[in-house]
Amino acid sequence: MEKKILKFPEGFLWGAGTSSHQVEGNVDNDWAEWEFANARRKMEEAKKKNWPGFILDNYPNPLQEENYISGRACDHYNRYEEDFDIAASLRHNAHKFSIEWSRIEPEEGKFNDKELEHYARVIRSLKDRGIEPLVVLWHWGNPKWIAKIGAWENKRTVDYYVRYVNRFIKFPGIGDSVKFWMPLNEFQAYIGYSYLGGILPPQKKSLYKANRVLKNLVTAQKKAYGLIHKVAARDVLVGASHHATHHTPYNPKNFLNVLFVKLLDYIKKDRIIKMIGSCQDFIGLQVYRHERLRFSLGGRYGIARIDNEKTDHSDMGWEIYPEGIYHTLKYLKKFDLPIYITENGIADARDKKRTKFINGHLCWIHKAIQEGADVKGYFYWSLMDNLELAEGFWPRFGLVEVDYETMERKIRPSAREYAKICKNNCLET
Repeated sequence: MEKKILKFPEGFLWGAGTSSHQVEGNVDNDWAEWEFANARRKMEEAKKKNWPGFILDNYPNPLQEENYISGRACDHYNRYEEDFDIAASLRHNAHKFSIEWSRIEPEEGKFNDKELEHYARVIRSLKDRGIEPLVVLWHWGNPKWIAKIGAWENKRTVDYYVRYVNRFIKFPGIGDSVKFWMPLNEFQAYIGYSYLGGILPPQKKSLYKANRVLKNLVTAQKKAYGLIHKVAARDVLVGASHHATHHTPYNPKNFLNVLFVKLLDYIKKDRIIKMIGSCQDFIGLQVYRHERLRFSLGGRYGIARIDNEKTDHSDMGWEIYPEGIYHTLKYLKKFDLPIYITENGIADARDKKRTKFINGHLCWIHKAIQEGADVKGYFYWSLMDNLELAEGFWPRFGLVEVDYETMERKIRPSAREYAKICKNNCLET
């Protein structure tokens, strides 16, 4: 049977992503403080689950306390040149990464020029390899002094954040070298995990506080947008990062199931995009999973639970459903903004499903493009294995495998398959 070639638009960005706290190592922020306080509890909770051997054979695994402490992570802070050489060899022409605010301003008002120069070198390193940097200015971690004043619950944090952004983008070799910016990383998910679910720091469950944090983050996005456009390069593009799980009713004929999906889509997609308004030049879409929702008091969302039991899953139990990204792109088309897929990935320690996962999603992305969705780039999450939120190091999302004892990098077969797509700007199906 003859292969079908799916060609992507000229100038399409292909790459992967990382996050400072998750890969750099030796980060001293509120998140690191939380890890030390909660690692033993997380380990004890993990002992109650049944883990497959291929997860427990890796180091660190969920039953080890060190799994939950970032420590030296991937030592990317010192090894970024090596990691970018790998990205270039895999034909990536773009890379998404974040800046660690706690390095830039470890104490209130005391900025560290040495760390600013470090990030200027990181940007130069990417540019020298023909890789376009997409810079995220905040990826959930806060300096400890910010955490002490209540972080994003406190309006003053907005002003402190804008001051940090101003200092960062005005540093030589930064603001004039970066075209793509995202001020904040998917704050819908941050609010959900930290202020509604109480899973991640600061582990609070308060709708009132969640709303206050949302308003402050939206204000920060708007102020950073104006500042970057004023100070940085002329052709700069400032996007907003949106986490968008694809929801469907478990039973499409059940009115309550359908109603809840519509309500959740409005809250998690429409509402925040409309709040940000014109202060976003593009949508940075981050998609990982699909959830079929069934009405059930006391479920994950209060009145609904997730039912995906008969489908294929990642190592984290997330349903693999590539078609979901197509429906999400079609849903977002009404906002008439360019879209970059800034995160999309799978936990797959044995690398048995990653190629199919990437190819499947790209097939549906291509279909959405053919039907008018203005998609301009795809960043797989992540370039390398890393610390995955409260789960720790055991979920293996990376195109590149990391040996956390030796720090050796090993390119996975799926990464080489993805490299062919990046090189040719097309997918063979």
